[in-house]
Amino acid sequence: LPKISYCLSKRQIVVGICAMTKKSKSKPMTQILERLCKFDYIDVVIFPEEVILEEPVEKWPLCDCLISFHSKGFPLDKAVEYAKLRNPLLINDLNMQYFIQDRREVYRILQEEGIDLPRYAVLNRDPDNPEECNLVEGEDQVEVNGEVFHKPFVEKPVCAEDHNVYIYYPTSAGGGSQRLFRKIGSRSSVYSPESSVRKTGSYIYEEFMPTDGTDVKVYTVGPDYAHAEARKSPALDGKVERDSEGKEIRYPVMLTAMEKLVARKVCLAFKQTVCGFDLLRANGHSFVCDVNGFSFVKNSMKYYDDCAKVLGNMVMRELAPQLHIPWSIPMEAEDIPIVPTTSGTMMELRCVIAIIRHGDRTPKQKMKMEVRHPLFFELFEKYGGYKTGKLKLKKPKQLQEVLDIARLLLVELGQHTDCEIEEKKSKLEQLKTVLEMYGHFSGINRKVQLTYLRNGKPKASSEEEGIVLRH
Repeated sequence: LPKISYCLSKRQIVVGICAMTKKSKSKPMTQILERLCKFDYIDVVIFPEEVILEEPVEKWPLCDCLISFHSKGFPLDKAVEYAKLRNPLLINDLNMQYFIQDRREVYRILQEEGIDLPRYAVLNRDPDNPEECNLVEGEDQVEVNGEVFHKPFVEKPVCAEDHNVYIYYPTSAGGGSQRLFRKIGSRSSVYSPESSVRKTGSYIYEEFMPTDGTDVKVYTVGPDYAHAEARKSPALDGKVERDSEGKEIRYPVMLTAMEKLVARKVCLAFKQTVCGFDLLRANGHSFVCDVNGFSFVKNSMKYYDDCAKVLGNMVMRELAPQLHIPWSIPMEAEDIPIVPTTSGTMMELRCVIAIIRHGDRTPKQKMKMEVRHPLFFELFEKYGGYKTGKLKLKKPKQLQEVLDIARLLLVELGQHTDCEIEEKKSKLEQLKTVLEMYGHFSGINRKVQLTYLRNGKPKASSEEEGIVLRH
């Protein structure tokens, strides 16, 4: 049947909500549907869950526009059959929702659309022969189909409904893994000492992206609208930040022009008008790491207003183009706070927001030590330290050389208590610990400064000296 433009003087446009009760009666959905009903020519019908599960599609309610989406227990096959039978306007394409349930298909579509995502490889295992797969596991790396991933790396089940995502740490950072899962109370992940990857099931292995400790959640309503907010990453310590009402704390985020373009691409590529996806901001770029399909923002009245308006206008434009659009939803006037004063009534000052920066610098986290071992002098000479008497080492290769020296001296101290190493063991252990933090060298968070001292002791107030070389 062709889509029909209706004569609205005779009948209403019926928007059908076909989803599990937990979703169709949720607070965000209720808030949006209440606003959608304020359109003069739109009625909303929620399909009862028992009808969806037990009745044939021929007995499902009739509608002109269908909002339907998959969740646990939802019969997506029946929804597709209903759409073929009644041919309603689909807000979210149903066939594409099969692809969203498979992370391999999600990544394939993202790649085809030219959307940045982490470097990854897919490991497909035959359930009957799980040992026959292209996986070679080392102490601090895995090789999947010839692609090498050094720890830390991420291991995701190919099924998008499986939220047991593992992050594996290198031995230099203590090893083990962080195990992520759907929020249970105040936890979203837990640390495990297990460092070996899983040996059954199919997985996506991808490069770990170092972010600032937050995940960005993006919610589209059509290709031209996107709302974004950030939450604490579950990979940090697994503890969920909640407010006084017990709700997970979210922070508003401004999307860049490039991220807005990505939101548009995701919405159109997956044919999901209402669509949520996850962004990772790392190394100056934004990467899409997951596409969730139909999902709403929680606890945002502005989003509820905008979402209902965009959806209502979309329905009217498609099914009633002869009427003037866009339609505006009659909103209740803002409750302006008026208070009585000695000079009459006037508006109440709600708050004063100030951004103040103090003049002091953040204290440096420094460790100073005096060294005399020839290996330090060889390093000092190698990078031209004698020219100025001072040397700064920042590059990963240089920092690794300092770490290797500290490790070697500690091994010698452990084997021979009477050896001629004048460096203090506690200082060397501290140097080794600091350099091994985070598992890899990146950014500007660490540096080593060497200062050559011919005579005398280093100044106590020196700002620059890190490791002092003394003959």
